[in-house]
Amino acid sequence: MGGGDKALLPLLGRPMLAHLLARLAPQVDALALSANGDPARFREAAPGMAVVADPLPSHPGPLAGILAGMERAAGLGMGWVLSVPGDTPLVPSDLAARLGAALEGSGAAIACAASGGRAHPPVALWPVGLRGDLRRALLAGEGKVSRWAAPHGVATVEWAGDPFLNANAPADLPVLEAALRGQNSPA
Repeated sequence: MGGGDKALLPLLGRPMLAHLLARLAPQVDALALSANGDPARFREAAPGMAVVADPLPSHPGPLAGILAGMERAAGLGMGWVLSVPGDTPLVPSDLAARLGAALEGSGAAIACAASGGRAHPPVALWPVGLRGDLRRALLAGEGKVSRWAAPHGVATVEWAGDPFLNANAPADLPVLEAALRGQNSPA
């Protein structure tokens, strides 16, 4: 996608991240963005939002972002982190509630979103108490979200359609815009 921040690409005249945050804000107590580099580039899309850097210097991918969120949440006295990639603007309004409900009585520590029979491991609800284990795994070279999560037990929650569609190619942008138009149109 050109090497820039996909979350800042425009969709319907607003940064993709702004659409995502509008969907997540009513579902959680606090929002933070995991990103490396100059946090000022997110000011327009996420005014006043905390931007946390990966806690490891090698920036080892999505798991490092999840760890950054866990560490911030722990510092705020929170027990859970909901993670969603910044280029996923269609997340459902019941994401946090359904993931939380899936954990009740499941024996799983983590709840992961799925659609079309396919899991989306970065879209998940994580207990902050696993941050020490995650840090050790990252330092040992683990980089795959699903492989690290599996031993902790993962409850999977299926959604209809593809609310976790993200921007992997320029051709995805018009598809995301059409989906947003459809969701924002009056019934």
